[in-house]
Amino acid sequence: MVKIRLQRAGKKKAPFYHIVVADSRAPRDGKIIEKIGTYNPMVEPSELKLDKEKVAEWIKNGAKPTDTVKRLIEREVK
Repeated sequence: MVKIRLQRAGKKKAPFYHIVVADSRAPRDGKIIEKIGTYNPMVEPSELKLDKEKVAEWIKNGAKPTDTVKRLIEREVK
């Protein structure tokens, strides 16, 4: 199954995330299929950049977003 999920980057105690499409069996920071956005929770307000067209395309093709990514997508659409 293909998932849309967060891939951690950044330093210790300063997280930065890439929003990626990956196989659900791959490790969190392992091989990805495509990078579709970024999320930086360390700035105020938190910064979210998404390629909405790619997100819609992947969801249409059967990719399931994780709960956290689903909340971020809903926040971006509003």
